[in-house]
Amino acid sequence: MVKFSKELEAQLIPEWKDAFVNYRELKKKIKKIKLSRSPKKPLDVEGDFGLSIFDPIRFFAKNIYDKFGNTDKKTDIIQVRSKSMEQGEDEVYETELSQLFSEEDGLRIFFSLLDEELNKVNQFYKVRESEVVEKAAQLNNQLQILVDLKQFLSDRGRKKSPPSPTAGNSPRSWSSPLRTSSFSQSSTELSEIAIDSSETGEMMAALEKNGVNFFNAASTTRTKTKNGKPKVAMKIDIPAATPTRSISAFTSLLWEDLVKNPKKEGPGETISRKKVQFAEKMIRTAFVELYRSLGLLQTYSSLNKKAFTKILKKFDKVANQNASESYLKVVKGSHFSSSDKVVRLMDDVESIFTKHFANNDRKKAMKFLKPQQQKASHMVTFFVGLFTGCFVSLFTIYAILAHLSGIFSPSSEADYMETVYPVFSMFALLSLHLFMYGCNLFMWKNKRINYNFIFEFSPSTALKYRDAFLICTTFMTVVVGAMVVHLLLRASGFSPSRVDAIPGILLLFFFALLICPLDIFYRPTRYCFIRVIRNIVLSPFYKVVLVDFFMADQLTSQILLLRHIESTACHFLVGSFRTREYSTCRSGKIYMELAYVISFLPYYWRAMQCARRWFDECDVNHLANMGKYVSAMVAAGARLTYNRQQDDHLWFAIVVVTSAVATIYQLYWDFVKDWGFLNRHSKNFLLRDNLILKNKSIYYVSIGLNVVLRVAWLQTVFPFKGRSDIEKRMLEFFLASLEVIRRGHWNFYRLENEHLNNVGKYRAVKEVPLPFHEMDSDG
Repeated sequence: MVKFSKELEAQLIPEWKDAFVNYRELKKKIKKIKLSRSPKKPLDVEGDFGLSIFDPIRFFAKNIYDKFGNTDKKTDIIQVRSKSMEQGEDEVYETELSQLFSEEDGLRIFFSLLDEELNKVNQFYKVRESEVVEKAAQLNNQLQILVDLKQFLSDRGRKKSPPSPTAGNSPRSWSSPLRTSSFSQSSTELSEIAIDSSETGEMMAALEKNGVNFFNAASTTRTKTKNGKPKVAMKIDIPAATPTRSISAFTSLLWEDLVKNPKKEGPGETISRKKVQFAEKMIRTAFVELYRSLGLLQTYSSLNKKAFTKILKKFDKVANQNASESYLKVVKGSHFSSSDKVVRLMDDVESIFTKHFANNDRKKAMKFLKPQQQKASHMVTFFVGLFTGCFVSLFTIYAILAHLSGIFSPSSEADYMETVYPVFSMFALLSLHLFMYGCNLFMWKNKRINYNFIFEFSPSTALKYRDAFLICTTFMTVVVGAMVVHLLLRASGFSPSRVDAIPGILLLFFFALLICPLDIFYRPTRYCFIRVIRNIVLSPFYKVVLVDFFMADQLTSQILLLRHIESTACHFLVGSFRTREYSTCRSGKIYMELAYVISFLPYYWRAMQCARRWFDECDVNHLANMGKYVSAMVAAGARLTYNRQQDDHLWFAIVVVTSAVATIYQLYWDFVKDWGFLNRHSKNFLLRDNLILKNKSIYYVSIGLNVVLRVAWLQTVFPFKGRSDIEKRMLEFFLASLEVIRRGHWNFYRLENEHLNNVGKYRAVKEVPLPFHEMDSDG
């Protein structure tokens, strides 16, 4: 049977960990009580034989007597009182011990800590409950506005008279059911319309009270209908701080307003069908997050009730008293245990969501509200092992064939290293990165780091560590298999121009699989990857979220992969693999300029993201972060220039200085900003106060390893004299692999720090912006 302490640790909400009952600390107090009350061993006057053989019988008889015969101890030995220090404050609980315990400090300490935990849980629950109740009322108002708005636009679209103005002014409460609307009706006939003020003034007033903002009031209107009556236009105010999956929709709205309709009096002065649908989507998402908040509160309440019950039973068993009954009455009567607001709100959300967003299909509604996570399949584990074995076997065969055929000899290295090596090394680096990401996923899950919440991934479709390992092993099996086939065909006498097309065909195959629209091979993950890459490439035009700059940081560690993509594209586009003229893609002004561009691009994208975040948040730290990537661009440019002028001592000095500055800048940002280390006032020397890993020495080793791997990149500064082209490329690939390993190592601590920041602010659900802005009551 699993101990409750481990069960609690596995089921608690990671972001609210500090708000749960400190069960382990209470167990320690009980253990101290047990040790203090245990009888000392009597001395054996007849010999050194220890305790008497009759002691277990006496102990058993005493327990039977205390449990069934001693009825005097079943009286209340504690009194729990609730009091408030000042008027208006929340009540707090305080336990008073009876005369029986007046001389035992251990018991006082236990009940004092128990009171603190009960008050902590109670106060936290009250605060979170008031927040969700307020959010529920706000969402109720937002939904009613949308109901009225869609009903009104639907009626106008069908040329019907608008509903009575009293509909918009009818009193509403959260628990009361909302009236039906046109959510289930088709909105295809809705279009951008202007509202005749003489016919719909009362409706506008009703909607305006609900928070819909209006522009161009009747007294200042600029347009008129055919009969000369003035028109006014409504605006749905959609905030810019949209969640990740709403960015593209918001961008399309701006494009429609600013580009497609440039002659309008101003963007957003009319209500379009797309805007109404977008508003509906935002409200639906907010309902889903509200329901998740309610579910977390329900879990919080039940786990803490169970924790109090378990710990009090342990106390009764150790102290041989009956204190749990009276204290549990107080626990059950406390707010977090007795309040039924959360349960009623969950029922209301289910019924409202089913009615307005699922066409009265409860099963469909619960798929949104309670998405089922896919269970780990043993088939995935089986294929991971199968492909791992295939990869090892194929790679052994490849090494033997390469040695026998002399493929890496100086006479044959040119064509192989120009056409085959870039593609295969590119897939090797990508697979290594996937392997490190799989290790990250495994560690994040093992240490209860909520990476799905941090990245805003859907739990039902998010990649799991077994899936990452499966993709990695599948890639490498296919790639190494293609390498073996390539060598066998070359040895069989096939034309090299045809055989060397295999890497290009393999690259096209994987690219086609990436953009394949069929629901196969992790389509949600593939499309999420494409969407994030699009956001990175188009920086700073997209609002930056964590997953965007996290992926951009990964790209800064894959410079060699990007350069291999460029050289491979060049060889296959100009036909170098057929003509065997490789100098076209290895020399010339265009090649040199492309080398600079490829080396700069990841740092440029990341710098633009920092600039966009500074523009949105006005935080100077983002400008300082941008300086880090600018220094990396300068160092990369200096290294490229020096590699073409290796006898120039001035450029060597420039490379050393710029690389050293960039490395120190990056190390400082890694440790202080990204990982939260080097805190002189921390209780953990040069670390941070909160650590997830129990062994602190791992953090110090990680700091040293990060320094070594950062400095390893400086090996590219020194010329590779006396080495063949193959040796240079192998060393280049080795250093690139070290950087990928360093990035995977960096990822864990970066997300650990982000998770702890969320824990410090108790952020367990994301904030979803709402489309209709509340109006001031005075206005």
